[in-house]
Amino acid sequence: MAASANPDQNRAWVMAVSTDAHEVFRRIDSLFKPPHSSSLDHFLKAVVSGKKGFKRRICAGIVSTFDLQNLRPFEILRRFFCSFTGCAFWKYHNFFATMMDSLPDAIIQQILSHISHARDVASCSCVSKRWKDCIPYSPSLYFPRNAFHSVSDADAIISRIVSIVMRLEELVVYCPFSTSSLASWISLHNRSLRILELRMDSAVDKFFGSRAEGNGDRVDCIGAAHNLEALKLWGVSLTRSPNWGVFKKLRSLAIIGAALCDDAVKDTIQACPNLTDLALLSCDGVTTLSIELECLERCRLDFLGPGHCSLSVSSMRLQVLEIQGFSWVRVNRNHKLRSLCISKNTGRLYGVDTGKLMDLEHLSLRGVQWSWNAISSVLQCASDVKHLVMKIEFCGDFETLQPFPEIDLVEFFNNHPKLKTLEIHGAMFAALCQKNSLKKLDSNFVIPNLEEVLVTVRSPLNAEQKLNTLESLVDFSVKLRKMVIRISQMKNCHETADDFFEEICRFKHLNNDIVHIE
Repeated sequence: MAASANPDQNRAWVMAVSTDAHEVFRRIDSLFKPPHSSSLDHFLKAVVSGKKGFKRRICAGIVSTFDLQNLRPFEILRRFFCSFTGCAFWKYHNFFATMMDSLPDAIIQQILSHISHARDVASCSCVSKRWKDCIPYSPSLYFPRNAFHSVSDADAIISRIVSIVMRLEELVVYCPFSTSSLASWISLHNRSLRILELRMDSAVDKFFGSRAEGNGDRVDCIGAAHNLEALKLWGVSLTRSPNWGVFKKLRSLAIIGAALCDDAVKDTIQACPNLTDLALLSCDGVTTLSIELECLERCRLDFLGPGHCSLSVSSMRLQVLEIQGFSWVRVNRNHKLRSLCISKNTGRLYGVDTGKLMDLEHLSLRGVQWSWNAISSVLQCASDVKHLVMKIEFCGDFETLQPFPEIDLVEFFNNHPKLKTLEIHGAMFAALCQKNSLKKLDSNFVIPNLEEVLVTVRSPLNAEQKLNTLESLVDFSVKLRKMVIRISQMKNCHETADDFFEEICRFKHLNNDIVHIE
């Protein structure tokens, strides 16, 4: 196929679409300096005047040396051009265009199948007419946040590129756009669109000024993409229920940085009955959240503020649950949880009801203040846990921060015989270091499966008991490979801090292969 008759026209189109396309071409042009060898010049002339099969073999030989799976698409093109270092790019433009036209179909398809960035799409359309004709078959498009920072009418440029593609499966737009344009993009590709990711924050209002619409109206047009399988929305406002209908094929839903209300979240989740992955991150405005999804396997919830939020989750297939910001947590007892992470960075956590956690392998408890009943309830239900993280500062049901009650070391490890890794922090470790529990240690006691321990020491108080506890963990853990003692956060204002540090160093010296100090 012949090369493009007017390369300058192609180049101008690329510059109009991508603000940095001219920089790409400038770099390519700088790679091809005038030939210094007459033999190279003769070689190029021979190739230019050669038969099509000869050109194809040269192209195939060059490209066969590339690792197509691990190279960025435009890097493949750059390396191809670099193979002819020694000639001016624009001087031999028709030659290179012809050479690129001579590439095997499999090579072109391999390259174009990895192209999604708007800059790369624009650049590849300038390679040759054959390449430009293949752009409509690109399955995905990605527009970064600063793609059109200095362009006045970015909407029209995005719409032009989106309209070129015949069957768009993935669309990611981080730069500002208008509701009318979004509706037209979705209407154009509503049957083929599988993955949609949009950033819909306040930058849109600043960019479009008086033309900006409310966030609630923006999301309604998404309902036309009824074949969506993954949807991610940044900075959206869901203070009213979206008019979506039902997404029967949607498997993954992520909403980040959103202002929500109870009814809107409920209706949004109900519009996606077959979700396997749900993520609501950095959101606020919810007081009660109830999730009932039969197919849900992974759920991540992160809600801001110290408010008293309650959560109820029901799914027979639930395997991973990571939640933050709730004061009451209830998980339907008919589940398959393998990983559970509960945290409350501000305010208090009053209650957790999970039922027996028979399949649980990973458990993480974090926060400032938890009710002791909530802590003991989770630990009792997770008797078969293998990996445990406990980083809670205080307990108590009221505003007064209270220390933890005594935790019996022997009873704790007897109740969690499968424990392989343990990370325990500050006050919770201090609760484990009690004289009464250490008195129960005898030769029959053993910690059968513990392999790694990470202990954060915050205070030198009760130094002897803490050191005895560390020694007991080393002595009675038959499979222990590594113990890390983190003392970087220890308060050093107490007069016993230096003595305690010396004792820890001595303990590390006696168990040099196992104990490490941070």
